[in-house]
Amino acid sequence: MAEQQPLEQEAPATNPLVLRPAPQISSAVTTHIIMRDVLVALTPAAIMSVVLFGINALLVIATSVGSCVLFEYLWCRLRKTESTISDLSAAVTGLLLAFNVPSTLPLYMVVIGAFVAIIMTKELFGGLGRNFANPAIVGRIFLAVAFPVAMTTFAPPSIALSPVDVVSSATPLAPTAEPLSLLELLLGTHMGVLGETSALALLLGFVFLLVRPVVTWHIPVGYMGTVALLSLLAGKSPLEQLLSGGLVLGAIYMATDYSTCPATKRGKLVFGIGCGIITCLIRFFGNLNEGVAFSILFMNLLVPYIDQLTPNIPVGGEEIMAERRRARRAKGGEGHE
Repeated sequence: MAEQQPLEQEAPATNPLVLRPAPQISSAVTTHIIMRDVLVALTPAAIMSVVLFGINALLVIATSVGSCVLFEYLWCRLRKTESTISDLSAAVTGLLLAFNVPSTLPLYMVVIGAFVAIIMTKELFGGLGRNFANPAIVGRIFLAVAFPVAMTTFAPPSIALSPVDVVSSATPLAPTAEPLSLLELLLGTHMGVLGETSALALLLGFVFLLVRPVVTWHIPVGYMGTVALLSLLAGKSPLEQLLSGGLVLGAIYMATDYSTCPATKRGKLVFGIGCGIITCLIRFFGNLNEGVAFSILFMNLLVPYIDQLTPNIPVGGEEIMAERRRARRAKGGEGHE
């Protein structure tokens, strides 16, 4: 009987197929890089707020950013986990929170808002990527409810283009406010919170974020386009509604938060349109002059449902989806027979 020849061993493949859960596409863009770009985009508005409101604005920004970073560092030490302050997400939250308060707000209130944003909204829910809402939004709403007088006490800007008495006038959205020119709204030479001022500086940052690209156009355009359309239908000035209050800040820098906005482009459009509708309902029919913070918070809560209703269609899945729709229509037709 002939000897059986041993089977030749196949050489292992140099690039074996490895099955891993999504996402399979890796990128060199890290959280640190994204948050750094957001800080760079917000820098012109931060500089403009200091120019308009002086040292008080600088103190509010420094206190807010420093408190947020410190609270995140202390939380990591308490939990005995690796510090996450290097990803700059706490610094971004602190800067956005500062943009949501007036320059006259006592600094201890700023610290309280930072605690609510970082500890209660972000860390208690698992940290970055697991928070249910934008931390700065929740911090602002908490301060507005807890300290309503302090949150609605505004200092006049150091630069005023209008001859009206800016000291006694309210923010542009208040019913008693004097009408402001387009230039005043763009430059921010009126009273309000730090982020309600220079819309032009915020828009410059938006262009930078689009070029990088850190954000897409879907949420900001859906949000601001809805507000413009509904304002026109309501007989109000679309430009005044867009450039007044915190709408530009909210639409570009807060509604687009990765952790609390939908994942798909269709979902982002739905999210932006929803924010615009709620903002207009609050502004036009509610007791509040501003509705941006509440609209974003409400839509943050709906993000899981928006993601379920607006999923991405996988490559090659168009025909499968079409077949499923035909099957549902056919089944529905049989039910009516």
